[in-house]
Amino acid sequence: MNATLETPPSTYRDGLASPPQRWAVVGGGFLGMEIARQLRAANHDVTLIERAPNLGGLADSWSVGEVTWDRHYHVILMSDLRVRELLDQLGIADALRWVETKTGFFTDGKLVSMSNAVEFLKFPPLRLIDKIRLGSTIFYASKIRNWKRLETIPVVDWLRSWSGTRTTEKIWLPLLRAKLGENYRYASAAFIWAIIARMYAARRTGLKKEMFGYARGGYGKIIDHFADALRTAGIEISAGTAVRSIAKSADGLRVETADGSHATYDRVVVTAAAPVVPLLCPDLPTNEANRWRNLRYQGIVCASLVLKKPLANYYVTNITESWVPFTAVIEMTTLVDPAEFDGKTLIYLPKYVTPDDPLFDASDDTIRESFIGALAKMYPHFTPDDVLAFRVSRVRHVLAIPTIDYSANLPPMVTSIPGLYVANSAHIVNGTLNVNETLQLADRAVAQLLSEVRA
Repeated sequence: MNATLETPPSTYRDGLASPPQRWAVVGGGFLGMEIARQLRAANHDVTLIERAPNLGGLADSWSVGEVTWDRHYHVILMSDLRVRELLDQLGIADALRWVETKTGFFTDGKLVSMSNAVEFLKFPPLRLIDKIRLGSTIFYASKIRNWKRLETIPVVDWLRSWSGTRTTEKIWLPLLRAKLGENYRYASAAFIWAIIARMYAARRTGLKKEMFGYARGGYGKIIDHFADALRTAGIEISAGTAVRSIAKSADGLRVETADGSHATYDRVVVTAAAPVVPLLCPDLPTNEANRWRNLRYQGIVCASLVLKKPLANYYVTNITESWVPFTAVIEMTTLVDPAEFDGKTLIYLPKYVTPDDPLFDASDDTIRESFIGALAKMYPHFTPDDVLAFRVSRVRHVLAIPTIDYSANLPPMVTSIPGLYVANSAHIVNGTLNVNETLQLADRAVAQLLSEVRA
C-alpha cells in the first residue's frame, strides 16, 4: 500500500504555508488522522499519538467470531462527498459499493416496513392527518437553513408544534429516547434537524431510492490505507500509547505518557472527548476546564452478533416499544455482500445511554441474555441457537448532546494555553456524528490552527 494524499486546494493556497514546527496530535480516530495529514502537508513535523493498539477510533474494526468488520455500524451516503474524496485520494474508490436498502419499524409488537411513500401512507400507528403532519415536519426541516434558531427551542416542543401530540408520542418520543435516553429532555430542535438534513442531502443527489454505501473490507480497510499514507508522508505514529498529561514547559508543551516517558512539542492538538480534556490538560484554568466538563455526553453499548441466517430485509429497524433493551436492529448484511462474512449474517444491537448508565458495568453474559431474549420475541423464526458469535463494545463518551444554546456555550478550539488546541466531535455543531462530518471538521480545524501559527 503506497497511497498518497494530496493537499486539499480549498484548505491551502500559495503563501499560506508556515515555518515547520513540531506538532503532536493526540487521538488517532479519523479526526486526528486527517488533522495530522493536513499539518504534515503544510510542512510541519507531526506525531500522531493513539492509546489503542490501532488507529481508527470509533470507526475501527474488530473480530466477532470468525467475522472481522467495523466495531460499530457505519454507512456512507451519496452526499458524503468528503469520504468519497478520501477514498479517491487513497486509491480505493473502486471499493465503494451502493445498495438500495429498506427501513423497518418495530411498533405495536410487529415489524412494519416504511421504505417508500406507499408504505408511509399505510403505516399503522398513525392516522392520515398524523402522517400529513409528520411528512410536513420532515419537509419543513429539510428546508431550514438558519439552524442556530433551532438551538433555542427544546426538541420535543418543536416536534409537538409541527407534528402534533399523537405523532410526537407515537413516533418522535420513542425515537428520541432510543437515541438519547433521558438526555432528550435537554436536546434542542437542532438535533432532529441535523438528522433530517443529512438524509435529505442524500436525496438531493438526484436519487429517490434509499441508496447506502460501504467499502469492501469495511472501514478497517480504509483505515489501513490511510495509516499507510500517513507513514509514507513522514508522520510518526505512536499507537498503543496513552497520554497521561499535557503541560506547559520552558520550550513548549510537554506530553507525558502512561509509561513515564515524555516529549516536548511546539504545539499540541487534543481530539479526545470533551470530558477527557481537563484530565489530560491540568494547566487549563478552572473556568475553562469546567466548560469542557459541563458538555452533556451520550455513550453507547453496542452488541455485534454473527447469525446463521438473516432476521429480516431491513438495514435499520427502528424500535418504538419501550420493553426492547436496545435502540435499533442494524442488519448489516442487507447492505454488505454476505460474502464479506462468509455467507453469515452480521447484526448490530446498539443501546445509547448516558456515561453513568449501569449497563456499562453489566457483564457480557447479562447483556447477551437480555438482548437475545428480546430478539426472540421480535422475530418468531429466530432462536438463540442461530447466534454463532456475540461481542459487546462499550464507549462512554460518543457524542455531545446539542443542548439549548449549544454553539454559544461550546469552548473554542484555541485554548488559553499557548500552543494547545482542542478539536473534537463536540465541535460538530450543525450536523451529526459520522465520518463525513468528522473529515469536514478536520478541514475547519486545520484552517484555524494554521491561521494561529501564522498570526
